[in-house]
Amino acid sequence: MPEFKVNVKWGKEKFEGIEVDTSEPPEVFKAQLFALSGVPPERQKIMAKGMALKDDTWGSFKIKNGLTLLMMGSATELPKAPEKKTVFIEDMSEAERATASNLPAGLNNLGNTCYMNATVQCLKNVPELKNALQEYKGHLSLGNIMSNPSEAVTIALRDLFKTMEKTAEGFPPIIFLQVMHSVFPQFAEKNEHGTFQQQDANECWLQIVRMLQQQVKLNSDAPQSSIAESSAQTSLIEKYFGIHMKAALKCTEAPEEEPTESKETQLQLSCFISQDVKFLKTGLSLRLNEKLTKNSPTLGRDAEYTRTSKISRLPSYLTVQFVRFYYKEKEKVNAKILKDVKFPLMLDVFDLCTPELQTKLGPMRDRFKEEEDRLAVTMKANKEAKARGEEMEVDEKDKKSKTMPFSFEDDVGSNNSGYYELTAVLTHRGRSSSSGHYVGWVRKKGDEWIMCDDDNMSPVSSQDILKLSGGGDWHIAYVLLYGPRKLTITEES
Repeated sequence: MPEFKVNVKWGKEKFEGIEVDTSEPPEVFKAQLFALSGVPPERQKIMAKGMALKDDTWGSFKIKNGLTLLMMGSATELPKAPEKKTVFIEDMSEAERATASNLPAGLNNLGNTCYMNATVQCLKNVPELKNALQEYKGHLSLGNIMSNPSEAVTIALRDLFKTMEKTAEGFPPIIFLQVMHSVFPQFAEKNEHGTFQQQDANECWLQIVRMLQQQVKLNSDAPQSSIAESSAQTSLIEKYFGIHMKAALKCTEAPEEEPTESKETQLQLSCFISQDVKFLKTGLSLRLNEKLTKNSPTLGRDAEYTRTSKISRLPSYLTVQFVRFYYKEKEKVNAKILKDVKFPLMLDVFDLCTPELQTKLGPMRDRFKEEEDRLAVTMKANKEAKARGEEMEVDEKDKKSKTMPFSFEDDVGSNNSGYYELTAVLTHRGRSSSSGHYVGWVRKKGDEWIMCDDDNMSPVSSQDILKLSGGGDWHIAYVLLYGPRKLTITEES
């Protein structure tokens, strides 16, 4: 791979040791300069020995180690107005702002980058993560891309979220893509036509979250779950996405053999899909109760074991991956299982938890039931009063209410009820993870959802979301993101 290190002189500034990969188009190199100087690629003019660098090809523009390039371009003023001016929210009229605020900013597809765009839109729908990134300090540079990749990914995502909040139009996430390509070279692979290959969106999801796990910390005033944690900052990802599991491995052929117990923390649950799986909960239960073969010290041979896992700590945000892809050796491709597997808008995982956690979840679950029973009684009374022509009770919306905490008091980022509601879905359309198309679907509020198909943003309803369960060549749910179901109670005046 032709890689060089060059210097770039821009006015009074000089950037040294910039890595250049001439197997990639020049616009990637210009994106690096954008991160360093703030000069957008379309304003950059790169010169060497009287020759200007083009956007689409290196051509006869020769690069060698130690070469000093001259860059011209302004980071503040455009040399000419674009054909279609980007409209920012603060520049809009009230009517324009109301229209634009209904739909979030989309992300242009930069060549099979829908897997990344869909992932970003889903993660952006977690308010705690978005708010924490807004407070994250630091500036993107070539140095932290090379020496501290988790910091670079975090800063790039922070800046991408900020731009998405600021603009009302779709735009190309070129800087974030460049950082991802630098940190994860597998995402920069190209096909025989020289364009970027499609990638697995769940792999992208996990890689981004693991980078954030190292960098994004909880606010210092957030409650801690232990004295040890109070002396050091805690990862927001571990607290809001971390699932704690307890597992017992038992030999079914040797009942006298003591079971082996273990603990682990993971960032998502897996839903395996077999012929018998028709619902999400069934697939999750099968994954938590699996059979395997290993050597038995009691029998002195390979024997069948049963591994039974239970959740010992629930996070506020529960990520579930449908295991839809499997490798077909003959075709050398990750083929897709199209089977229809229903998933709910409201998910209850109480029966997947350890007995100890179930006991802890009990009080908040009782509060949910009490409020549901109270609402049912009020609705019945109002209906009967209306039938008699009498005045109804005060409408629920006119009463004072408050939202109860969804985490345990001593465990910020946990879920204290076992109840979840769907907040984002990442889907795939096609027959292989390395082809086809990915789309993000995010809940705005109530029954209102947004389909994020790259830069094409469209309002949809909950009924449209439930149609993503599979069974054909339409978009099929691949990753589900459930958020905490929040209890709002009515306060007596």
